Amino acid sequence: MPTHRLEVPMPNALPFAIGTFDTIGPMSRAAFPHRHTFHEIVHVTGGTGSHVVDLTRFALRPPALCFIAPGQVHHWENADGLDGHVILFTDDFLLDHPADRHALRGLGRRSCLELPADAADRTARLVAELDAEYRTGADGFQSVLRALLHVLVVRAARLPAHHPVPDAPAPRSRPGSVAAEFVLLLGTPEGALRSVRGCAQHLGVSVSYLSEAVKVSTGRTPGELIRQARVHEAKRLLLRTELSVRQIAARVGFGDPAYFCRFFRRETGASPGDFRRGGGDIHHDHRLESIARAGPSA
Repeated sequence: MPTHRLEVPMPNALPFAIGTFDTIGPMSRAAFPHRHTFHEIVHVTGGTGSHVVDLTRFALRPPALCFIAPGQVHHWENADGLDGHVILFTDDFLLDHPADRHALRGLGRRSCLELPADAADRTARLVAELDAEYRTGADGFQSVLRALLHVLVVRAARLPAHHPVPDAPAPRSRPGSVAAEFVLLLGTPEGALRSVRGCAQHLGVSVSYLSEAVKVSTGRTPGELIRQARVHEAKRLLLRTELSVRQIAARVGFGDPAYFCRFFRRETGASPGDFRRGGGDIHHDHRLESIARAGPSA
């Protein structure tokens, strides 16, 4: 299956974007299976058709919230009149609330949630606030966006698990289940400290089986995703704690601080010290992949 990436407008050069289906662009209504490396939350307020996520088809019954985690395959099927907002963001935007990564991957497995009347009103107001805050860009808007997104994720996780019933369920394949469990494992505090072999043992599969399952499901290797998880945790500790670089290196599984610094620079383009002094906003790695055009990758 070809892998496609979304192109989104990024006026504020943040690892976050929100807009309507129209302002985000045609890829927000993509009718072909694709996946991307950032989180997507879709607040659907109107329209008909189905949302297909990882082999399961969900009939649209607005108002609803749809969650797509990085690596999940999804598309819209026979969709007409889609209305609402699309929220896109990377793991880096969750630095203030690292537990939200785990919650979002759990929501990605539930995929689509119908909103009861009381939750629908609260969600609509919250999404409207996110949109207004993003477009206005007033002082401190980044921290407000993070706080509002955190509230949205926490409230969504409280919704009953039975909303809605898929209209054409298909059992997840074994490789798909293993890949999903691997991604969820990396979202736990100890997950990023495991090696590929350690993750395979924890999941009860061989290293080769894990590698193939993750590559097929996400387009990336287990090693790449583990490195990404370690970088994310290191960024969080650099920006949100006063721990020394040596202490942070140990926290993310590096016994040698010098090797950690080389690893961090290779992955982010900045030294840990420069990243901390710049407040995390000094390199293009903080952007969504807005420069990547839709199209198949090799």
